[in-house]
Amino acid sequence: MNSLIATIVSGVLMMFAGFTLRDKKAAVTMAQVLLVVVLGVNIWDLVHVPDGIVVPLFNDMIRFERSTLIFNMLMTGCTLVYALLLGRETIRVGMHVADYFALIFFILTGTYLLSSFNNLLMLFLGIEILSIPQYILAGVDKRNLKSSEASLKYFLMGSFSTGILLMGITLMYGAAGSFNVFQLNFLNEAGVNVMGLAGLLLLLVAMSFKVSAAPFHIWTPDVYDGAPTPFTAYMATVGKAAAFYGFIRLFQGSFAQLSPRWVLVLSLITALTLLIGNLTAVFQQSVKRMLAYSSIAQAGFMLFAVMSVSDIGRQGILLYAVSYTLATIGLFAVLIKLKDYTYDGFNGLAKTHPFLAFAATIFLFSLAGIPLTGGFMAKYWVLRAAVEQGNLMWLVIFALLMAAVSAYYYFRVIIAMYFKEGKPEFKSDVSGMHLFMLGVTCALVILLGIMPQMLFF
Repeated sequence: MNSLIATIVSGVLMMFAGFTLRDKKAAVTMAQVLLVVVLGVNIWDLVHVPDGIVVPLFNDMIRFERSTLIFNMLMTGCTLVYALLLGRETIRVGMHVADYFALIFFILTGTYLLSSFNNLLMLFLGIEILSIPQYILAGVDKRNLKSSEASLKYFLMGSFSTGILLMGITLMYGAAGSFNVFQLNFLNEAGVNVMGLAGLLLLLVAMSFKVSAAPFHIWTPDVYDGAPTPFTAYMATVGKAAAFYGFIRLFQGSFAQLSPRWVLVLSLITALTLLIGNLTAVFQQSVKRMLAYSSIAQAGFMLFAVMSVSDIGRQGILLYAVSYTLATIGLFAVLIKLKDYTYDGFNGLAKTHPFLAFAATIFLFSLAGIPLTGGFMAKYWVLRAAVEQGNLMWLVIFALLMAAVSAYYYFRVIIAMYFKEGKPEFKSDVSGMHLFMLGVTCALVILLGIMPQMLFF
């Protein structure tokens, strides 16, 4: 579709802008303008594709439909919010600002492919186009050894998971004789095809790595903590949401016939992800590292939508992706202004800068799942999908207990801001535009908590 072409062209334009633009602020402005253009193209595509119509491309290797276009439009909108909130912060990371945004446009290209693939080869291309720019962004801060370490770890672990993904695709092709997701058939007269089931399990492992689900999450804290903060915010949100949507698309086709067999495996992964993510986050002293483990815990909730294999599950992951993305980007936009990323760095923020403290509180409420925020409705939607799936009530109860645990480490930040004495040190002045975008993001998070149905038009 036109939006896919527009995103690729925008990425190429940003690459060439790196040779010609010497002003870093001009590069940020250009990226913001191009994102507005891409968002407009997404809206144009959405208007011209009626509900129920499927647009196949490249011999049916890609399928664009209304739900796909809605997801693409929302992720593009979230990227625009990211660029407006944190775009100027990329200037402090290094010299090549235009190149950074070129990589972000290519991540968006991978997002579009993962949301629309109908062929396992396109799944592979989508994941690689999504992942390779993230490997680079994690290591662009050459003045920080932790950034280089994060990039190397991410690259090595990502390459390993890609090998597992390719082996899984090979086995499934050998079992089914097709790469088409909706033409795979693993059932025969003797029961389940062992080769196909082995391929499915390998794909499950590879996709679990991409979404940082336990026990394949080991890379996440070090990578998110070592990567430059502006890029951590994007990698932990839009990049993860795209991988989850691809995860759901992978299992909504012919894989649904294996549902009783793989739901048990996926439910154990979900329980382990919730347990490790939440319990480990409790003991962190750095808010940035806490958010890394928090992202693992949030992945556990998103896995409920994958298990449901239903329309409610797809709606749930859409709502969760937008709510989680907006709240996390907003919280990083507050965090990045502070010099001290520990809990003590937030002490007394409510007295020195009340609006920043208020915005951070709204975002933390959403991540914790407090009512009247998008995070609450997102958790409700995915848990509802799991309840309707059946036989998962034990996992739903466990998830609610883990949500209560998550409230502890989220509220530690709120307590530090409102009930502890201190004077936070800021890296830079907080501009009026920054405060305005924080206010808009807060309003969107609350609006999603009041009217979540507005995403399902």
